[in-house]
Amino acid sequence: MKTARRALLATPFAAALAAPARAQAPWPTRPVRLISPFAPGGPQDVPARYFVDYLTPRLGQPVVYDSRAGAGGQLGMQHVATATDGHSFLITSNSVATLPALRRDLGFDPFTDLLPVTIVTEAPLVYCVRANGPANLAAFIARAKEAPGRVSVGSSGIGSATHLASAFLMQKAGIELLHVPYRGAGLIMTALLAGEIDAFVGDLSLALEHIRAGTIRPIGVTTQARAPLLPDVPAIGEQIAGYAVPFWFGLFAAKQTAPEAIRRMNAELAPLAAPTSELSRRMADRGSLLVLSGPDPLAARLRAEVAQWRQVVQAAGITPE
Repeated sequence: MKTARRALLATPFAAALAAPARAQAPWPTRPVRLISPFAPGGPQDVPARYFVDYLTPRLGQPVVYDSRAGAGGQLGMQHVATATDGHSFLITSNSVATLPALRRDLGFDPFTDLLPVTIVTEAPLVYCVRANGPANLAAFIARAKEAPGRVSVGSSGIGSATHLASAFLMQKAGIELLHVPYRGAGLIMTALLAGEIDAFVGDLSLALEHIRAGTIRPIGVTTQARAPLLPDVPAIGEQIAGYAVPFWFGLFAAKQTAPEAIRRMNAELAPLAAPTSELSRRMADRGSLLVLSGPDPLAARLRAEVAQWRQVVQAAGITPE
């Protein structure tokens, strides 16, 4: 019996059992990639580039920011959704919730191929008219009802967040607006100022300069509450029940990312959520709120908005590509 036991202990399998467990290296073990599915220069750049500088020394590995634009964000999202390195993250707008309604074949499932990490920021879109336009939202709605399909509103393109915000407004308010797509928010503002369209809807940070100069008038914001930078401008939901379209960015991980990595990312980012942090102040100056609320609120928002935008797209007759 002793001879048999000595023989067993001599086998490689037994030696592995007898050896003390080898501790796994803590995450991260290689550079962390932060992928944006949009071109450089967009609103995602401000928090993303801050995260790069902030996280690199804290994680002990370089954080690399990489823009992979194309197909309305689909290409960059798909790149992260199929990543297997356990170190790939996606910072994306709420287009991750609208694309399932707009694309027949995304090449990934946002519910199963992306893991929620945290909502990063939330901001209102703002509806604006020229200084000589309707005095308020009620007057704008009344004009649209008097002339169905003749009051025009610009968007950043078919299926964009601004297009869907207006489609949702039409459904909730019972009006018909003339949708005019442009290739970017800057062109919408130029068209409004030139008198080519009647209304602008877009990022508050882009409109602020013109609002302060008095060349355009804000008539409503799309978040549930009023915007701190425009306290006298009503939230559209104050007059149109059920209307809310926050413009948000979220952080997601590839599906093969370890839970430890998501916990570590949230733990490192948590101090930035304080209103006194540099990034919080920087975002507030742009009319945006730094959220950093963890995985559960992002997962809940994704579920709710994917369902909402599928209904809006179907009701608006927007044909998926």
